[in-house]
Amino acid sequence: MEYYSSHINKLIEQLAHLPGIGAKSAQRLAFHLLNMPKDQVEQLTGAIIGARENVRYCKNCFTLTDQELCPICSNEKRDHQTIMVVENTRDLAAYEKTGKYEGVYHVLHGAISPMLGIGPDDIRLKELMMRLQTQDIKEVIIATNSSLEGETTAMYISRLVKPSGIKVSRIASGVPVGGDLEYIDEVTLLRALEGRVTL
Repeated sequence: MEYYSSHINKLIEQLAHLPGIGAKSAQRLAFHLLNMPKDQVEQLTGAIIGARENVRYCKNCFTLTDQELCPICSNEKRDHQTIMVVENTRDLAAYEKTGKYEGVYHVLHGAISPMLGIGPDDIRLKELMMRLQTQDIKEVIIATNSSLEGETTAMYISRLVKPSGIKVSRIASGVPVGGDLEYIDEVTLLRALEGRVTL
């Protein structure tokens, strides 16, 4: 049985396609949008359409940007000899929030996953290797997730890059700040032990 008009149902249906939005959240968002002032709704739709039409990949690092080069790649104060390899733009943003990383990035847009049929050719690995051949790079920091896919991707990149003589490092992983040891899995505890530092 239909509770709402076709326009409301269509709006709820479209919002439910967004990641992390279930039926109830979609309904709540739909009614919020319907109660917003018309000019705010127009600004929102304009921002969505503008982003969809103008956002593209940075020609150097492949993060999302509306310029030919993203602000990080075009910043001459950054260390362009150090590349951090991340799985997606959200990971890049997480590292940028720390304010401590001075180098540049390379966004893979995924990770190798044989189970899902994602191979090395399906992510931006060729572009990374091209950067390493054409630019003066001293270090590649692999910052893929600690998942099976992330680890597989890290190992693959390491095998590709090491013969070139470029330093390859992997981000440390282990016990999160505020985490109780009794609740942490064995792999994480082992990684924390292996990555220990002198105090």
